[in-house]
Amino acid sequence: MKKVGVAILGLGVVGGGTYKILTEHREFYRNTQNVDIEVICVLESNASRVEEVGVPKEIVASNVFEVVSNPDVNIVVECIGGISDAKGYVLDALNAGKTVVTSNKELFCKFSHELERAAKRTNVGLYFEASCVGGVPIIRTLLDGVQSNRISSIQGIINGTTNYILTRMAKDGMSYEDALAEAKKLGYAEADPSADVEGFDAAYKLSILSSLAFHTKVPFAKVFREGISGVTREDIANGSELGYTLKLLAVGKETDHGIEVRVHPTFVKKNHPLAGVDGSFNAVYLTGDSVGEVMLYGRGAGELPTGSAIVSDIIYAATHDGNRYSTFKNNATAEKDVRFVSDFESAYYLRLTVTDRAGALAKITALFAKNNISIVELLQKSCDEECATVVLVTHTTHEEAVKAAVSRIDSTELAKVESVIRVLS
Repeated sequence: MKKVGVAILGLGVVGGGTYKILTEHREFYRNTQNVDIEVICVLESNASRVEEVGVPKEIVASNVFEVVSNPDVNIVVECIGGISDAKGYVLDALNAGKTVVTSNKELFCKFSHELERAAKRTNVGLYFEASCVGGVPIIRTLLDGVQSNRISSIQGIINGTTNYILTRMAKDGMSYEDALAEAKKLGYAEADPSADVEGFDAAYKLSILSSLAFHTKVPFAKVFREGISGVTREDIANGSELGYTLKLLAVGKETDHGIEVRVHPTFVKKNHPLAGVDGSFNAVYLTGDSVGEVMLYGRGAGELPTGSAIVSDIIYAATHDGNRYSTFKNNATAEKDVRFVSDFESAYYLRLTVTDRAGALAKITALFAKNNISIVELLQKSCDEECATVVLVTHTTHEEAVKAAVSRIDSTELAKVESVIRVLS
C-alpha cells in the first residue's frame, strides 16, 4: 500500500478541520483508496491551538525549513491564508519538490503563475480545490467533469458571509448593520469584514473559476466588483414585491464580444435555482454547450466542508501519477488578444425619489428613452406631499447607458436616483 506523508501549515479553522478529517478517516482511506495518508508534521506557533486540535507535540515543527526538508513529507497543505508568509512557504515547499495543496484564494488568484512555474520546475503537483466555494467540488467539476464542453457562462453565490447577511435581511427584515453584527457573532464574518462584504473574496474566486472555465487567464484586475454594504431593507422589500430575491452574484461569461466578469448585488427571479440558496450555503450554475445547465450546491465555508475539499486534493494527488497544470498560458496578465467586456448587458432595478410635480415622471422616462432604455415594470409609492418613491425595472440594456441616464437624472431637479441594482435576465 502506498504511504503518503502530509504536512499542514496553519491550524486555524481550515487547517484544524483538515487534520481532524485525515486522522479520523485514515483507516477508511486505506480501505477505500488503497493509500495510507499520515500527518507527519504541523507548523503552528499557537501552542494552545495545537492542544485544542489534539496534535501530538512531537510532530509540531518549529519552522518551515524543518517541514520542507523532511524526506517523509510528500504533500504540504497551506492553510495560513493571506500573502506575506504563505507565498514564501508555498514556494519553499514547491522548490523542495513537495506537492502543495492550498485553500488560499487570494494567493492563488494573484500568484498562481509564479506557483505553477515553481511546480513545473520540480515536477510536482499544485492543487487548489479548497480555494473556491468551500466543500462544493467546482474545481474538480471544471477540470474532470465538464471538460468536454465549451462553457459559456458561470454564475454563482460564492461567498457565504454575504449570502447569510442578505438572507437575514430578506427573511427577517434585519438591517444590514444588524445582520452583519450577527454574522460576526456566529463566526461567518471577520472583525474586518471588508474582504467579504465589499466583494473581494468573491472576485478572487471568480478570477480563478473563469480562468478554468474559459481556458484563458482572467486576472483579478479585470473583475468588476461591487459589494453589499449599500444594500437597504427597502430595496430588498421592493424587489420581493416584484418577484425577486437579492444575492451577491458572481457572473462570468464568454461572449462574441469578449469575456465579462463581474461581482455585484443582483436581483434574481424567485423561480431561478439560485434564488433558493440561503444562509451560508453557496451554489454555482454552469452552462455548457453539450451538457446544458448544471448547478452545484453546498456549504461554501467552514472547518469540515473546506477541510473536505483539501483532503479530496490530497487523495487525488496521492492516487494519480503525473501532474496537471493550466490549460492556458498562466501569466501575471491576460493574453494580448483576449478582450474583456466592461460595458456589459443586464436588466436593472432603480429606486428614485421623484419631485411631486406634474409631468415629472414623464420627463424622467423620456431621459431613459434618450439612452435607449425601456422600462418593463414600474411601481409608484407615495412618500410625502413633496415627493414620491418610484421603483422600476428595465429591459436588458448596457451598463454605460444606465450610468449616463442616472447622471442626467441626478443633474435635474426632478429626481434623485437612490439605488441601482442589476437584475439577472
